[in-house]
Formats: sequence, structure tokens, C-alpha cells
Amino acid sequence: MPGPSSPVVPFIPDSAPFTPEQRGWLNGFLAGLYSAAPASAQAAAPAPPLKVCVLHASQAGTGEGLARKLSKELKARGFAPTVAGLASYTPSALAAEEHAVIIASTYLGYPPDAVKPFFQQLTLDSAPKLEKLRYSVLALGDKHYETFCKFGADLDERLHALGAARIAERVECDLDLDEPFARWKAGLLERLEALKSGNGGSALSRGSVLETPKSSAGGAAGLNGHAATNGHVAVPAGPPPATREQPFLAPMIDKRPLTHEVSSKLTLHLAFSLAGADAAGRSMAYEAGDALGVVAQNDPRLVGEVLEAAGLTGSEMVTVPRLAETPPAEVPLKQALTHHLQITRLTRRIVEAFAQRAGCATLKGLLVPEQQTHFDTYCYDRGVIDLLAEYPGVFTDAKELTAILPRLAPRLYSISSSPRAHAGEVHTTVAVVRYRSHNRDRGGVCSTLFADRREPGDTVPTYIQPNKRFRIPADPDAPILMIGPGTGIAPFRSFLHERRALGHKGRNWLFFGERSAKTDFLYQEELEAMHADGHLTRLDLAFSRDQERKIYVQDRMLEQAATLWAWIEEGASIYVCGDASRMAKDVDQMLETIVAQQGRLAPEAAAEYVSELKDQERYHRDVY
Repeated sequence: MPGPSSPVVPFIPDSAPFTPEQRGWLNGFLAGLYSAAPASAQAAAPAPPLKVCVLHASQAGTGEGLARKLSKELKARGFAPTVAGLASYTPSALAAEEHAVIIASTYLGYPPDAVKPFFQQLTLDSAPKLEKLRYSVLALGDKHYETFCKFGADLDERLHALGAARIAERVECDLDLDEPFARWKAGLLERLEALKSGNGGSALSRGSVLETPKSSAGGAAGLNGHAATNGHVAVPAGPPPATREQPFLAPMIDKRPLTHEVSSKLTLHLAFSLAGADAAGRSMAYEAGDALGVVAQNDPRLVGEVLEAAGLTGSEMVTVPRLAETPPAEVPLKQALTHHLQITRLTRRIVEAFAQRAGCATLKGLLVPEQQTHFDTYCYDRGVIDLLAEYPGVFTDAKELTAILPRLAPRLYSISSSPRAHAGEVHTTVAVVRYRSHNRDRGGVCSTLFADRREPGDTVPTYIQPNKRFRIPADPDAPILMIGPGTGIAPFRSFLHERRALGHKGRNWLFFGERSAKTDFLYQEELEAMHADGHLTRLDLAFSRDQERKIYVQDRMLEQAATLWAWIEEGASIYVCGDASRMAKDVDQMLETIVAQQGRLAPEAAAEYVSELKDQERYHRDVY
């Protein structure tokens, strides 16, 4: 803060008719203009740049990508940012920081796996006070889950409770996060500029909450991302686009297995017609790299079992939750359990409700923070039917039962078609999930719907979930590396057809893996034909069970390390699609290993090289 003899620095208030970016620039300019000491005083040394720690808690990599983007902008504005995963911190390390911004994803209602130990320590009574820390949280989530942005909100409240001061108010992002991220970033940068110039300290009392900067359009921009003008939300003319709440009823036109009948798994190729508009006048369009959202339904047999276990008929009227801007609806219980409510998974709220009603010490013991791992294991392969069967008579009122159940979330599937090569159609690739646990046969909500209860000619409620960060290069000559085992092949089938339809001449290299070549080689004829005619420049295959030692895509990457490194050095973009919990992590680690080996770099330098690929938007991940 300025001393008694320091000049008073003017400050542009929030009410001034400027955008957040303009106010930030003006405040920085005025701070520099007035920071010179009086002529009679000796010139002071320039202040060191303000250090800002940019932390990410990410399950699939989205949060990490946003953190790196923010860090680049902070550096360009004269700050001294560092980027790190929150999992690498302890509460004591965080307490030593002065300025931190945290981008926090919620994964199935909980912190990302790697961050759970940190958050458990932070919630203990022995956690250190954070009275030195100034921070802001950007929370990422999906509104179709009951626990939308729960970890980000819990983290924000816990930091606040431990005495930290908010630099800028928390913003919560749904899957379409570009606008809320930009809005949060603008407010954050404005406050940081004020802190850098020495004008923000008085507004940051410990445990305080700063007002979120308002939109320069004259109204506050809400979390839904609608721009307000004179108090009214602009609505585009014409029929409403297909959304999760108002989906497009797409006729299924093809359904065929991609795996052999003797395979240990079933993977389906599905095609839907997008020709014209549906009965409500809605239509859909997509780009290669997008996902197909499907509004799923629970298995009627499971719904019947739940009703029987609860002693209910299904005709009882209940209120079902919908999005915040949509009024709740009252429907029969059977309809609610079939179309609106999640019954195949357990949440903390469900377990808490049964623990309290049943007075069960075992369930209560799972709910303490130190038992998070055991809680996750318990919930992993159980659903509501298991608790109703184990604790009969605990929930026999329809409204009380539905009150503890979250919304049934849509399912997202990577699109495997090209809008130019497959005009009027959208394709996807679905692995059918079936397993048995606790003496019950179980299955994926949407995959078994496709496998058992939908046939060509049936309509399916769908919508498009854009994925702007997973696009083919604009340069038609740019080479691409695609790594997609299992159903991760889907977007790369789309990419290959799209590049051919556009006439792109860039080289294409695909790493694909599955269990066995004889039974699980998805899209074999297409891929081999593209390889034979040169459109697919290289095709490296990893069938894990076709030899004594299991071989995966990351092993094939290492075998081709020298060539892979040459492609990267020549400007290739890298794409990864598939399982986030294991495959994507293994591929990421192998990529760093190859960079270190072929580039003769230390491990830390190799990790930085891979990070730079992400910053340059040459390393893309669509993992789940």
C-alpha cells in the first residue's frame, strides 16, 4: 500500500462506462503514471511482478487447458504466473501463497480422483488458516447432475471459511463454458490489475466477498450465459434449436454390431437421420469432433423392481426436477423413475438419507471424510434398488423417495461420422455395458437401451454437444496423430472421412487398440481400405489379448518413438480419445517419455514441451 508521502493514485470505479478489460488497462496506466516518486526523492526500484499461482483440479484435462490459457494471458499482462495441479499441493503449501486462482472440475459429484487427498486434508479441523491467501474459483460441471459444480462450490466455501479473501466471485460453468470462462476471467483480471497497482487491498478484507463485475451491456450477465440488453434476453428468431430440454427426435436408420458374435463384448455402430426437421420443427447440425447427446430412459424392468421394493404402485404423483429456468413438473411416479430420475447409481445424498432413516452405523461410517475410498468402493456397483432391498420399509413414500434422487443425466457419445461425407446423418459408436454384481444383472442406462429396446425405425431424443476444442486443423496440409483405443476410434473415423471430403492432403496416423483382432477390430474394412489407398498414412494396432504379453496403444507409440517424434517436430497435432482414468494418463506419460528420449530432454523439460503443445492447441484430449 502507498505510504503517507506517496501520491494518491486515481482508480476507475466499476460504475464507469468501460468494459472490464478497458478498466483494467486504464487502472494499470494510471498506476504507472502516478507511481513515480516526487522529484526531490530518490527514484525507487520497480516493484517485482505480482505472483499468481494458477491451480487446476481436472479429471479429463479441460481445467488444465483453461489454466494454461489463463497463465499465458497473465504473463502477457506483466504478472508472474505459475501453473500446477492442485493435487501437487498440500493445505500448508497453499497457505504460503498470496494470490491463487483455482479451476476446479466436479467429477461424478466429487473432486477429481487425484485431488481427493488434498481436499480431505483441507476439510480437517487441523487444516491451516489461510489468512494470507487471496483467491478465486472457476467451477466446472454439468447441470444435468444433481451435484453440478459441487466440488468447486465446496472448495470455495472451505477456503473462505479458513479466512482467505476472494479476489473475484466464483463462477460456475456448464459444458458450454466459453462465455462464463471469459466473463470470470475479465472480472478476475480487473481485480488483479487493481491489486498490482496497489488499489485493491482495501476492498479485500479477510473472508470478504467481492461483487462480481457487471456486464458492460448494462445488465449482469447470468450464469446461463445470456447477454442482457435493457433487462431483456435476446432470443433468436425461428424454431428453437435442439437442446437437452427440447431434443430432436432422430429416427434410427442403422444398427449393427462392430464386434464378432463370439467377442467378450458388444460394440454397436448406430446411425440416425437428421434429414429435415422433427415434429416440433427442430433440426440439428454438427461438426467433426462434436458429441451426440442422448436423452436416456431407465430399464422398465429395473423401474418395476424399484417400485416393488418400495411398496409403491407407480401411479403416485410426484414432482420431478428440471433445469433452474424450467418450472418443476408433476408426473406419475413410474414416469418419473423411467424418464427423469437416476436410479442406477448411488450418491452421497442417497446414502446419507438411508443412513439417517435406517439408523445404520455402517452407512454412517462410510460418510466421514476419512472413508472416502471405502465410500466410493461401496457405491461403485450398487444402485437405489440395493438400498431399498437391504433396508426394506425405510422409504415407502413416493415424494420422499424421489426427493433424494438426482436427475437422470443425458449420455454423450463422440460422433463417428462426417457432416460432409455422411450428409443428413449422424453416427456414433457405443460399447454396451453389462455386468453382474451383488446377485443382480446390471447394464449401462443408454447402451442397453440401444442394444435391447431400440431398433431401426424408432426415434431417439438427441441433441448436439459442441466440442470446439477437438477440431481438425484448419491447415489442410497439417499432419495429425490420432490415438483412440476401443470406442475412442469414433471421432477419428469422423476426422478421416471429413479430411477426405474436404480434400485435405495432410498425413494421418492412427493408433487403435482393442482386445482381439479377430473379434474386436472396429471399422476394420474402412480403416484397412483407407490405409491401402494412402489416405490413412499409418495404422498401428494394439490388440492386448492376441499374445501372451498384453500390448496397448502406448506400447506401439514407444515402438515408433523416432517416427512419432519426427511428426511432432514437423508440426503434427495430437488427438487422444477414450478412457480418462487409465488410458489417457498412460498415453500422456508415454508422450513425455518419448519427448524426453528422442529430444534428449530432462523429464521436467519434456513435461514442459508437452505443456507447450497444449498451449499451442496441438495436443487435444476428448476423454471420459
